Amino acid sequence: MFSQKDSTAIFAAGRRPESDRIQILPCEIRGPGSNCCWPDQQPQPETLTRKLTTRRPATSTSTPSADTTDPTQILAKQRLNRPVAPHLSIYKPQISWYLSALNRITGCTVSGGLYLFATAYLVAPAVGWHLESMSLAAAFGALPLAAKFAIKFGVAMPFTFHCMNGVRHLVWDFGKKMTNKDVIATGWTVVGLSVASSLALALI
Repeated sequence: MFSQKDSTAIFAAGRRPESDRIQILPCEIRGPGSNCCWPDQQPQPETLTRKLTTRRPATSTSTPSADTTDPTQILAKQRLNRPVAPHLSIYKPQISWYLSALNRITGCTVSGGLYLFATAYLVAPAVGWHLESMSLAAAFGALPLAAKFAIKFGVAMPFTFHCMNGVRHLVWDFGKKMTNKDVIATGWTVVGLSVASSLALALI
């Protein structure tokens, strides 16, 4: 029988030094024909530790989107593709709606000019303006003949046209001259009478 000391000595003698041992490391087999990693091909612990400590973890950085288009510009481009509603440019020009527009324009011109002149005549003494009849007549008389004619015709034309076309509307109020043919005929009649009366007033 061996004693405990003899057993310890035999066990110590049977142990190999660490340098002679073969380290069996796990190998990864990726597929048929792949070579297994042998212990002498494995990286040393110090080298592996150095690689692990020097390698930085990969971080995913998200960059902001470069698309900074203004939403209002997108809406403006979409509006350009919308269909356009019908307007006056798609209709054939007619004397009826030309005279209708001129009737409103001349009405605003006559009434607006009257209000402006009346207001200016009222405040003229306070601000030192000379808008009395003698001053206006003297200033108008000093103008050239062509300027006098143009001013008188420009003042008379809106007044006479609005008056003549007003009579035309009064005829319509009685239910007369309401057909398309009569509307066109009375329209040209108003134009002719307005021009003739304006020329007559400008030549006085």
